[in-house]
Amino acid sequence: MSFFDPYRHDLIAATGEATATPYFIYRLRDAMLADPTGRRILRARPRISSKTLSLEALRALPENSVGRAYVGWLDREGVSPDTRATVRYIDDEECAYVMQRYRECHDFYHALTGLPIVREGEVALKAFEFANTLLPMTGLSIFAAATMKRSERQRFASIYLPWALKNGARSKEVINVFWEERLEDDVRDLRKELGIEQPPDMRDIRKREREEKKRLKELRGQGL
Repeated sequence: MSFFDPYRHDLIAATGEATATPYFIYRLRDAMLADPTGRRILRARPRISSKTLSLEALRALPENSVGRAYVGWLDREGVSPDTRATVRYIDDEECAYVMQRYRECHDFYHALTGLPIVREGEVALKAFEFANTLLPMTGLSIFAAATMKRSERQRFASIYLPWALKNGARSKEVINVFWEERLEDDVRDLRKELGIEQPPDMRDIRKREREEKKRLKELRGQGL
């Protein structure tokens, strides 16, 4: 069920934990241990929520900063950093934190790429995450593309899936970004540092598609 509905966060969370063990979550933990910043994150175990981040302070940051891009994305999409489920089914304490960190950083990945929370955007980001983290749940989520409208499936196959696999595979492992320390940095510099190119603006494409459909409908109504 969760494969086909990217909005069922409860099912996605349970599936993510069940499929991450025993191998894949250890691989992600080891990737953090192999990276100096990743090791610091594992030692400090920071959490991301509205209690640990001042959203008002982020709104006051320069427009091109990481923090402003993050809070701007939250405001635009109408979401909160407090919606991530607590890890329940991973026994190893350190690995459980790695999964929790991945979940709580998910919205930063949205902000970094600009992908919206519509089904098409969520599936594109899951494809990026799969190429970057190798977590099975992110790969299984790609099957949700089958539930999209035909135009969305075509766009996903021709634009966003190739972008996701290319950028996810070649970029540095985003689990090792200490987001709390990068909030004032230029988001463009961070993308360059990580090796991530922004995909075409999905909301803009969808808006233009709707406007074109409306225009054609009006023309047909006029008998043209």
